[in-house]
Amino acid sequence: MKNLFRSILFLAALAISSIAGATSFQDYGENKVIDAVLRGQAIGTPATWYIALYTDTCSDSASGTEVSTSGTAYARQAVTASLANWAGTQSAGSTSASSGTGGTTSNNNAITWSASTASWGNVQSVGWTDASTAGNRWICINLTAAINVSAAGFTVNFPAGTLQFQIDN
Repeated sequence: MKNLFRSILFLAALAISSIAGATSFQDYGENKVIDAVLRGQAIGTPATWYIALYTDTCSDSASGTEVSTSGTAYARQAVTASLANWAGTQSAGSTSASSGTGGTTSNNNAITWSASTASWGNVQSVGWTDASTAGNRWICINLTAAINVSAAGFTVNFPAGTLQFQIDN
């Protein structure tokens, strides 16, 4: 039950980002949380999240338009679900179980994509998926400012602490 609670807290903690204008669980993530919390079903959270970039804004039910992998050097970035990779709610950079009151977590390490080898377009949102390709998008956040990857040589990077998520307040 403790692991289930941590999994739910982690998913819920991905609700609001400091770089995001709007954040939401996708229908898939909402259904998984409801089934786990209220219906006694295993949530089945991934051991590894695959962080994806999208050239459109989030929609609750749509899968989004992910950056093309064809000739661009783009690939989702794997981030293990762990205390080491996501801060506890008590403070940025924390690696112990959450004990804070603000409901906020953030990435403890930089999340960096390989340099582009062609245009990726105008990146407008970031998503958490459960597979390195295809799979299900659980969470999506709209960026407050799009990232224009207009040619080869661009590197998208979210330094430690810059992806902040809050589940209350």
